Amino acid sequence: MAKADIDFEKELWDAANELRGAVSENNYKNYILPLVFLKHLSERYEMVHEELHGLLQDPKSEYYSVDKEEISYVLEDADEYRARNTFKIPKTASWQYLKDNAEQDDIKVIVDGAFDVIQELLTAFNPQLNNLLPRIFVKSELSAKQTGGIINLLSHPKFSEKENPESDVLGRIYEYYIGRFAMAEGSGAGQFFTPGSIVRLLVEILEPYKGRIFDPACGSGGMFVQSLKFVKEHGGNKSDISIYGQEMTAQTLRLCLMNLMLRELSFDIKLGNSLLDDKFPELKADFIIANPPFNVSNWHPEDLPDGDPRLFGPKEEFTTDGSANYMWMQTFWHHLSDTGTAGIVMANGAMTSNTKGEKHVRQHMVDNSMVDAIVRLPDKLFLTTGIPACLFILSKNRNGKDGVHRQRNNEVLFIDASKMGTMASRKLRVFSDEDIKTIGDTYHAWRTNQSPPLEGESAQREGVAPTQKSPQEELVYTDQPGFCKAATLAEVQKQDYKLTPGIYVGTEAEADDGIPFEEKMEGLKVQLSEQFKKSNELQKRIENNLNKF
Repeated sequence: MAKADIDFEKELWDAANELRGAVSENNYKNYILPLVFLKHLSERYEMVHEELHGLLQDPKSEYYSVDKEEISYVLEDADEYRARNTFKIPKTASWQYLKDNAEQDDIKVIVDGAFDVIQELLTAFNPQLNNLLPRIFVKSELSAKQTGGIINLLSHPKFSEKENPESDVLGRIYEYYIGRFAMAEGSGAGQFFTPGSIVRLLVEILEPYKGRIFDPACGSGGMFVQSLKFVKEHGGNKSDISIYGQEMTAQTLRLCLMNLMLRELSFDIKLGNSLLDDKFPELKADFIIANPPFNVSNWHPEDLPDGDPRLFGPKEEFTTDGSANYMWMQTFWHHLSDTGTAGIVMANGAMTSNTKGEKHVRQHMVDNSMVDAIVRLPDKLFLTTGIPACLFILSKNRNGKDGVHRQRNNEVLFIDASKMGTMASRKLRVFSDEDIKTIGDTYHAWRTNQSPPLEGESAQREGVAPTQKSPQEELVYTDQPGFCKAATLAEVQKQDYKLTPGIYVGTEAEADDGIPFEEKMEGLKVQLSEQFKKSNELQKRIENNLNKF
């Protein structure tokens, strides 16, 4: 069943409203998502149990047996389930057991007991998963009726992964509640929730088909999930990607771990502050996709060790306590492999900041050909912050030696997407699939085009628009006034290292309506004369009406 065939968002929010009065809106997800996760593990166990049962009865299978004891042993063997990427779930922790007892007065005790059982399995499997499902229902203000109501709602067939195996139902429920939580929570949620539009755009630009994917500010794991979707949509295999992440908030880390386990991804996610306590000092990633918290001040750069391998130069010159933005940049660059590329969401101010520590880093990045592209984003893409944002694309794969992409060490691509997107609501703008394709195709065409610009000149190339195809069915890049421009490093240096796309792309050419100027001017004069005449008539009518009093 296609994803679009299942529409349950309104019902999910109505269900969350069962929590009203007992739980604040921004805590809904803390109660619903652990239940969604337990339901996923329970359904996975049921599906594998049925698969094993079928193999044991199939004469063509190596599992085939008529020995009741052997059949029972296989069906109860925990290793058989682990080999199929799931767990053997005891009856008292199964979703069916919760559903059967949803009307009981002690359902809160039953849920917390199920959490304990599942947690024991998870911890034994991977100590990193410790405290993933803490006991939260008994000590909550929720009534037994409210708790049972949530269980009954999530038991609907349309919310079953078993009934809808191709639709990632539980994962979508998960994403929905994280998104709605971001709306309820306000600015704080921005630290772990990145709007889908931006995540999809980053993934489209980076194309993480295979390799190591790292996000040192991973939040709830949205970047990883979208990367998985990209791999699947392009016929890849999720076993070809390995995921690494770091998150500094324990509660958000739990969300991330559950999110990744829902998708059955292999991962290594650690708790800690990436800026001051890098948990992956040796990691070199093929792709870094990140939305670090913007403009974090008082982050204590003085605590960095002298000679920190991430820094481009002396600590006093390449950091500032006023903003961590460019410490994030140095962290990302340090963790890229020799052919790696990073896509980073960043506050617009980073493109022009003249603070000593930040300006030094930006200048170093331009002079050393680290910046591949800059994309200016439109406003209102974030539910949680009004800070204007952009994308920095950094790459160690700019020398053209990988056999796929051209040499572009002397260029930076600037894309101004500030006028793109459509308003999904009064407060939120989203990118359409076409918007994302246009930006992604522009970057890919520029990166693969085989005719780089001359030294000291702008990239003026013959070719079709970014979203069109040439006769060879390959994208060909061309500068488009008001939208995209390939500028040389010399041009960027001449602009005092400012990276704002508007400086380089110029203004969009206005469409010529074909009417000669003289003819157009005469028409405007006639129109203006008529408007003056109507204005005088209206003034007289108003005066006459006033004289009647």
